[in-house]
Amino acid sequence: MSENLKHSLESRSQSPKRPSKISKTTSEEAEAESMSKPQGIQRYLIAIEYIGTRFSGSQQQSNCRTVVGVLEEAFRKFIGQPVSIFCSSRTDAGVHALSNVCHVDIERISKRKPGEVLPPHEPIVVQRAVNHFLQKNEGDVMVVDVRSVPADFHARFKAQERTYFYRLLSGPEPLSTFEKDRAWHIPEELDVLAMQEACKILVGHHDFSSFRAAGCQAKSPIRTLDELNVSEVVSSPNFPTIAERTRNLVQKDIQCTNNPEADCHSSFNGGTDQGFGLRKKHRCIVVTARARAFLYHQVRLLVGVLKCVGTGDLKIPDVERILNAKTVTAASPMAPACGLYLGHVRYDLP
Repeated sequence: MSENLKHSLESRSQSPKRPSKISKTTSEEAEAESMSKPQGIQRYLIAIEYIGTRFSGSQQQSNCRTVVGVLEEAFRKFIGQPVSIFCSSRTDAGVHALSNVCHVDIERISKRKPGEVLPPHEPIVVQRAVNHFLQKNEGDVMVVDVRSVPADFHARFKAQERTYFYRLLSGPEPLSTFEKDRAWHIPEELDVLAMQEACKILVGHHDFSSFRAAGCQAKSPIRTLDELNVSEVVSSPNFPTIAERTRNLVQKDIQCTNNPEADCHSSFNGGTDQGFGLRKKHRCIVVTARARAFLYHQVRLLVGVLKCVGTGDLKIPDVERILNAKTVTAASPMAPACGLYLGHVRYDLP
């Protein structure tokens, strides 16, 4: 063998490995390491937010677009197999959620080796992957939090408390395009103090038959309403006016807090001098209802009565009369779905 040929063979034998082989080896080692972790089905608790306008409710229905249907499709694309999702709270068509909670069971199967079970995904991986597919489907629902929970943890039955918010926009001007289907427009002025007085009658442990819609499947109309509150907040979307940008809003807030009778109305509606081309803001009134569980349409029926108190169509004694009547026919017309938001579901998490 010539000296040059011998030198060439030695050089090839000492050359470094190709990057692709290193990458493949590293990948195989990582997968082998992950295989040592516990495997099987993992239950995840999923918190989701959604705009309910284009949904026919949250629960799965045939031939209808629902929150659960869209969510199950996103999970199917993520893991490559169908799943069943169970919600903590059902919401009707047009009702929104800042945070509804559901659970889902996932078995991670290898895509390279079908039938091979891999360790469960980390919660953040589930959140990012599912949101990727949700954004390709209208983008009106999103996963906001994920947590691994025990196999017997049920999103509905383990819920300790549910909080709902209802938005009312008061004022004679037509509702803003940005608020369409996001609140109940009340052309009249609302007496917030009277509405707050009415809440004192309704809060607590009662027979809420007058606030229970037909078709309710609950065995008993008895419920404990832990909180029923009416408050005025800044209307959104909120962008500061020239006056608001130049004055000390913090001092104004302190003044309003310490003196409830102070004229703080301008801090909510932006004042009367709007200038040409600038919309006058509505007053934004939010009703908060908190309880372990609610009857069918209970919150919307409660808001319907409170709204009538705010406009003066009902007096405080009328509210007690309606509650004691124990029939839904005694209540005022039910508030529309568009202003209702499921705000929070509380758990004692493991």
